[in-house]
Amino acid sequence: QVQLVESGGGLVQAGDSLRLSCTASGRTFSRNTMGWFRQAPGKEREFVAAISRGGSSTYYADAVKGRFTISRDNAKNTVYLRMNSLKPDDTAVYYCAAAGDGIGIATIASRFHYWGQGTQVTVSS
Repeated sequence: QVQLVESGGGLVQAGDSLRLSCTASGRTFSRNTMGWFRQAPGKEREFVAAISRGGSSTYYADAVKGRFTISRDNAKNTVYLRMNSLKPDDTAVYYCAAAGDGIGIATIASRFHYWGQGTQVTVSS
């Protein structure tokens, strides 16, 4: 079992930056591919970014490529999402997720077995 707790969300203006953090507990963090998803009001949850167990591989949704950076610190059991040049369309609840054992880079929510409670990011124009 993995417990995930996100932090770092907030209200910012367009063009600002934020860094989200997600700290894991309950089992060996480095065994899991980690990802970030987001869900805007009235929309389905969508993939944002993922990072491999060791951190050497990353993958991004087209909508955030070049603006967001996912990283991890296995010694701290923490995964980060650095978000630059934020836009109003980035407004959503952001969720941290851990993929199941043995799963590599993934973009589909069903491949992620553990989820945090979410943190709100609001970008004003």
